[in-house]
Amino acid sequence: MNNSEFKDKVIWITGASSGIGEQLSKQLSALGAKLVLSARREDELQRVAAQCSNNANIMILPLDLAKVENAPALVDQIIARFSRIDILINNAGVSQRSKAIQTDVSLDRMFMEVNFMSSVILTKAVLPQMIKNQSGHIVAVSSILGDFGLALHSTYSAAKHATNAFFESLREEVKNQHIDITIISPGFIKTNVALNAITHEGTKYNVNSPAQEKGMEASECAAKIINAVASKKRSSYIGRVELLMVPIHHYAPRLFYWLMEKMSKKD
Repeated sequence: MNNSEFKDKVIWITGASSGIGEQLSKQLSALGAKLVLSARREDELQRVAAQCSNNANIMILPLDLAKVENAPALVDQIIARFSRIDILINNAGVSQRSKAIQTDVSLDRMFMEVNFMSSVILTKAVLPQMIKNQSGHIVAVSSILGDFGLALHSTYSAAKHATNAFFESLREEVKNQHIDITIISPGFIKTNVALNAITHEGTKYNVNSPAQEKGMEASECAAKIINAVASKKRSSYIGRVELLMVPIHHYAPRLFYWLMEKMSKKD
């Protein structure tokens, strides 16, 4: 990988302690970026930082995305260390494994807070300095479920739909300030997202999805995200055959819902 434009760029990555976020951290560090790594587990962030090749230029910033009211203060900390924020990668999230009727509203709120509102809040916190500098790039990691709903993922899907709409709208508002926005929609990526999905009881599902296990490696996904950002793409779908469900949903809805029914019976 030879994306030299990332050298010395200050990049804030949420969900950096595992999966796609961990791979983004390692690959961007190897490209010479200065990183701010955020997630709830500080020990895991330290582990990731230790494995990065440019770890002298890494700031650990623990963050619970369900509680980001102090976002402006966090931005001030980053600017105090690195003087600016060039790229914000809103990557963190939590999946769902529960029927809508069984899911308490408090969990619905949590899914929306973590998967949608946290990205909005962090983005609004970094935008003023990006506008002042007339430069910046915001990345929103959404999902192919931002294009269609899926059983047992009602509020998660809703959050991803909202993510797509918000960042598409924001792109039009800030393009004259030379701020780029890229929406990333992964399909099945080999991470622990299904294992860590939250059930209607508020506990982890702890069962992996066969589709997830056969999915694209997180390292390959991260490389594709980096290339999409380098190319300043408006949006990028990343995955394998499952990405076909997006155009099928749009152009052949009867086939789409027949396939969904077959998949749900297998599940």
